[in-house]
Amino acid sequence: MSRPTTLREAIDSADVILIGAGAGLSAADGDNHSGPVFDERFADFRAERGITDAYSGGFYPFPTSEERWAFWSRMISLLRYEAGPGQVYADLLDLVRGRDYFVITTNVDHRFQNSGFDKERLFYTQGDYGLLQCSAPCHDATYDNESWVREAVASQEGMRIPSELVPRCPRCGEEMTTNLRVDNRFVQDDGWMAAAGRYQDFLERTSSGRVLHLELGVGMNTPSIIKFPFWRRVFDNPEATYACVALDAVAPAEISDRSLVIRGDIAETLASARE
Repeated sequence: MSRPTTLREAIDSADVILIGAGAGLSAADGDNHSGPVFDERFADFRAERGITDAYSGGFYPFPTSEERWAFWSRMISLLRYEAGPGQVYADLLDLVRGRDYFVITTNVDHRFQNSGFDKERLFYTQGDYGLLQCSAPCHDATYDNESWVREAVASQEGMRIPSELVPRCPRCGEEMTTNLRVDNRFVQDDGWMAAAGRYQDFLERTSSGRVLHLELGVGMNTPSIIKFPFWRRVFDNPEATYACVALDAVAPAEISDRSLVIRGDIAETLASARE
C-alpha cells in the first residue's frame, strides 16, 4: 500500500482504523492540566506548595491525607467531571463514525466516553480519574467516585478535607487511592480486563489487510503501549499504513514508505480532515 498524502486520504483508503491516543489529544482539546484555569482553581496549592500543574501535583508528597485528598478531589472534579466534550474529540468521532475502528488510549480523563465513542471499542489502559481502588490493594474492584468528589470539593477548607471524608476501602479499611497506573498496585478490574480482551480480539482480527494505525498526541513516556506496537504491526503487514499527528511526530525508516507524519496542531489537522 502506498503512502497517503493527507489524513483524510489515509482514513478513506483504510478498511479498518486503529486509533492510539495520548495526552497530546486532550491537550489539543483544551484540557486544564495547566494554564489559567488550573492556576485559578489551585492558587492556594501553588502559593503554599509550589504546584503549577496537575502532573507535578499528582506526585507531590502531601504531609497529610486530608490535604492530599483536597488536591485530588479538586483535580478530579476539574479534569473528569467538569470537562465537557470538546471539538477535537467530536471531529475525530465524525471521521470514524460508521467505520470499523478501535481506540487504545493512555488518557484517563474519560473524554472518549463523554464524546460519544462506543465504550465497547475503547481500551483505557492506564485507568480513569473517575475510579478509586484500595491502596493495598486487598481486592480487584474499583469504585465510582463522583458523589465523593463533589462532597469533598464542597467540604474542604484551608486545603484540607474533613478527616471523616478520607476515602477508606470498604473491605479492609485501608485508605483508597486513585485507579491510575503508577506502580504494580494498579487494579485491573473486570471492566479493564473485558476491554483488554476486546482490544486483543481486534488486534488478532486485523493483523492483515488495509489497516490504518492513527496515532494522535502520543509521546515517549510510555512508547511500549501504543507507539512501538503500532510500528511493529505496520512493519509486519505490507497493506497497513501509519499516520502520526503530533508536534514531534516521527516514523521509523523501515515503514516510511507507508507513513504519514504530520508535525502540527491536532485540532487543526482533524478539523481540516473533516472538511
